[in-house]
Parts: sequence; structure tokens; C-alpha cells
Amino acid sequence: MKFKSILLGAGLMASSLAFAQSGPPEGKALVGDTYGDQVASSAESKAITVDKLNKQLKKDNKKVENVAVKGKVTDVCDKKGCWLTIQTEDNSKFFVKMKDYAFFVPTALKGKNVVLEGNAERKVTSVNEQKHYAEDAKKPQAEIDAITQPKEEIRFVANGIKVVN
Repeated sequence: MKFKSILLGAGLMASSLAFAQSGPPEGKALVGDTYGDQVASSAESKAITVDKLNKQLKKDNKKVENVAVKGKVTDVCDKKGCWLTIQTEDNSKFFVKMKDYAFFVPTALKGKNVVLEGNAERKVTSVNEQKHYAEDAKKPQAEIDAITQPKEEIRFVANGIKVVN
């Protein structure tokens, strides 16, 4: 009987966790809101542009650690809020994941300017991975089908994200 109680309790806890992760967190993504680790107050003033990050990635052999970058959020994963894209100065985009899948962001973050703290690298993203993220973003099937080549891009793993405007 004790064993059945433990199993039932574990099952209810797992069900609660699965239900809790069924979508992005609620929230309005107001200026000052943070997600993940606290973003250091100095990070906002030290944040570099995506262009500078790209130059640093080329110089530092494709990886830069403990960097702060400022940019505009253009997309957020509708399923869980587990990734986002940042618009660069030349209107291209780069991909951001949350460190260790430890936090998620609300979809209200779309259109907001943020400071990200974390690690960046240039990485080749496979066709299958690109298609997976396009499906998460609910892109049209024609756009998903048009993905036929791996692409090299900036990938950022965020420790923390702060809304700045």
C-alpha cells in the first residue's frame, strides 16, 4: 500500500509538472522584468551590438563567453517560450536558447528590446533543426519546405534576459 501511495504521488507530481510546462509563462514583459539569472546592472551599459559580437566571434575563434548583447526580440517559441530570435542591425536574426533549459520567456517579449547575458558562438545549424524551430514558430509549410541547406549563424545561450524598452 505504501508503494502504491508513492507511485500515485510521483505520478501526480509528474502530471503537474507536465501541465505547468504546457505553454510560455504568462507576463507582459515590462521594462525591468528579468528572466533567468539577474542581469547585472552594469550589463546594460556594457552591452555590445550584434555587429560587434559578430566581429568578436570571428576574432575569438567562433566563441565568446560572458558577454552582454542588446537587441530587439522578433520571435518567441509559442509552445513553451524556450527560445527567441534577436534582430541584428542589418535586419538579419540570431537565435537564443536558455541555458540548461532552466527558464522560459513570455510571448509578450516579441517587439521588446532586451539585454542578454550569456555565451555566443558561430554554429552550423542542420536542416532538421531549422525545420523544427520553424514548426515551433508556426511558419507556413511552404517556408518550412524551403529550408534545404544547413546554415552558419550566431547562437546565443542566455543565462539571463532583461527587458530594457
